[in-house]
Parts: sequence; C-alpha cells; structure tokens
Amino acid sequence: MVAVEEPIRRAYLVKLVGEEGLRIVESMPSDEVTDEHMAEVTGISLNTVRRTLYLLYEHRLAIYRRKRDPDSGWLTYLWMLCPENFDKALEAEVRRLIRKLDARLIYEKDNVFYACTCGCARFVFEEASEANFLCPYCQEPLEYMENRKIVETIERQMRDLSAAFS
Repeated sequence: MVAVEEPIRRAYLVKLVGEEGLRIVESMPSDEVTDEHMAEVTGISLNTVRRTLYLLYEHRLAIYRRKRDPDSGWLTYLWMLCPENFDKALEAEVRRLIRKLDARLIYEKDNVFYACTCGCARFVFEEASEANFLCPYCQEPLEYMENRKIVETIERQMRDLSAAFS
C-alpha cells in the first residue's frame, strides 16, 4: 500500500486523477497488480481504475507490463506504481505553475485595468476606452481598478512555490 500523507502530494494526485484515483493509488500494493484486481479491492468501476492507471502512466507515476495467457491468448496488464517519480512529477508541475504565474504577473504589471461598477467584468485600458468606459454587458460605468493586491498575491504564490521546491 502507498500512503500519500503529504498534503502537497495528495493535492497533486487529486488534481491529476480525482478522489477515486487517489483511493486507487493508496490501495495499490508495492508489487504488480491487475486493473481487475484493483477494481475488486477498491469497489471502483473497472473503467475508472483503467483511466486512473493510464493517467498515472502518462505522467510516469506507474508502469505496466503485458503478459499473454498461453491458453486463451488474452493479454493481462500488470501495473505497478513508481513512487520514486512522484517528486519529479511534482517539481515539473510546480515549474509549470510558476511559468503560468509569471506570465500572469507580466500581464498584470503591463496593463491598466477598469472594472464594471456592477461587477460584470474587468477590462484592460484599450478595451475600456473602445467601449467609452461603459460596460458592454450592462452599460454601467467602468472605473479604474487598482491591481496591486493581485500583483502581490501572484508574487507571494510564486515565492511559496519556489520555496517549497528549492
């Protein structure tokens, strides 16, 4: 059985394979197992078990080997987790998130924003001026919106993510 106790790993796995997928991961033995056996053990549908295992395989968190039954010719897939790859996958996800946050930070710093007084939407200056500073959805005025807190939040998130994997 694989115990996924760290909140960051749990959150990553839930994002990747969902709550049922996390139950499957936590129920996996340390040796090879069939998808049918995992469906029986967890009570989760075979399709969900297979989808989860293939998602884990795509992210290099699981491997499989095929074994052909000599009598029937049927292929059996034997699955095994690769817990040693969890940290690498998590680090890759963190790098991806930091890149996205960096792009968002640049966008926030490079633009001036106006927001609808009714809360419909937020617009960059060019869009607001083209609409004569009226919301295109409700025709209420658009007002200047300070985005300093958004910038600070993005910078804090980037620092937190960087610190977690330094």
